[in-house]
Amino acid sequence: PGCILIVSHDRYFMDRMVDHLFVFEGDAQVRDFPGNYSQYREAQAAGVFDNEVETKSSILSIPSTNDSPVEQKPEVSIPKKLSFKEKFELETLEKEMPLLQQEKATLEEKMTHQLTYEELQAAAARISDIIQSLDEKEMRWLELSERS
Repeated sequence: PGCILIVSHDRYFMDRMVDHLFVFEGDAQVRDFPGNYSQYREAQAAGVFDNEVETKSSILSIPSTNDSPVEQKPEVSIPKKLSFKEKFELETLEKEMPLLQQEKATLEEKMTHQLTYEELQAAAARISDIIQSLDEKEMRWLELSERS
C-alpha cells in the first residue's frame, strides 16, 4: 500500500510498476484510469474515451488558483515510532527471513538431484510457499524499517 509519483519515458518500467494512472489531459483536466500505461493507450486507441459522458469519478477537475481564495495547507504526516510489539515483530522478521532463504536454497539444491516425482512436486510446492511468505515478510519488514 502506498503511492509513488513516476514521470518516465520508459513504458516497460511503467507497465511493471504502475497499476493506476492520473492522466493530465490539459485544460486543468485529469483522468483517473485504473490500469497501467499500455492498457491506457489501448483504451485510448479503441476510442473508449471518445464521446463518453464525463463523470466526476473518471475526470477530476483541478481548480485554478484564482477560484479558491482560501489556501489549503497540505497535511503533514509524521511517522509514528515503532511500538514495542512492532519492534519485536521487526526483530522476528529479521531472524525469520534468512532462515526461509536458506531453506529455499537447500530445496533448490535438492531439486537438482534425482528425485521422485512426488518429492519434486512437494519441494516445488514448498518453494512456492516460501517465496510467498518471503514476499509478505519483506513488505512488512520494509514498512516497519521505514518507520524505525
